[in-house]
Formats: sequence, C-alpha cells, structure tokens
Amino acid sequence: MRRINIIYAGRMKEEYYRQAAAEYIKRLSADFKIEHTEIKEEHSLKKEADNILLKLQKLGKTYKIALDREGMRMSSEKFAGLLYGEPAVSAQPLVFIIGSSHGLAENIKQAADLRLSFSDLTFPHSLFRVMLLEQIYRAYTIENNKSYHK
Repeated sequence: MRRINIIYAGRMKEEYYRQAAAEYIKRLSADFKIEHTEIKEEHSLKKEADNILLKLQKLGKTYKIALDREGMRMSSEKFAGLLYGEPAVSAQPLVFIIGSSHGLAENIKQAADLRLSFSDLTFPHSLFRVMLLEQIYRAYTIENNKSYHK
C-alpha cells in the first residue's frame, strides 16, 4: 500500500471540508494510506519552516512536493503519471506540503523535489486540502481506467 502524507499549517475547522476530505480518503483507502500532519500556523514563516522540517526528518526518505503558486503546472493526466511513476513510487511516503496563509518559506521550497501549482488563484487552505485529495483521487481513477475522470 502506498503512503501519502500531507503536511499543512493550520486547522481544518469547517465540518463540510472535513467530510469532503474524509470521503476522498475513504475512496483512496484500498490503494493509499493517507496521513495528515498538521502544524500550527505561525506568524513567522521561519518558525513554520522549522516545524515542517522536523516533520520531514521524522518521515525519512520521501518525495516532497511543495504546493506553491509559483510552481510547475500540469494536467491531471501528468499528475497521475507523477504519482504512479518514478521517483515518487520508490520514495515512501510521498509528501505534499501546504503552507499557511503566509505561504511557504524559501528553504522549504528549495528542499522540495517538485514545486507544484494548481493555479494563480488563492484558495482557502481547508478547501485546497480537499482539492488536493480530489486530484489524488482523479489520478487514481486515471491510472486504474475508472470512469470518474473525463
């Protein structure tokens, strides 16, 4: 079973976002173990970065994807290829890093194996976690030739 860890700053307060996230995690549970690692949102990007680096050290060898508005954009098909291709497959777990409303510190961006952007738009962080899970699920359906992806 493949492992995915999502490291994010701040709490998911809204019940409807928690329910949506839980639904995608349930749909993915046959192939993926998805873990959430919440860190406290700080006023200092450096402090958040230190907390993220501590979490990353505990995980050991990983393939780190920083969600960054300035990162690379890709189609859902290419994203599926990323999740199911090398080097992401050999590095367990695959780690997605979502910064706080202040963004991500430069050293976290530099530590990432890939910087990925979903859009130039800004999204509420709780909604973005759901969007990330949906894209992981979409990648799963693409890879497994299921009818969800159109």
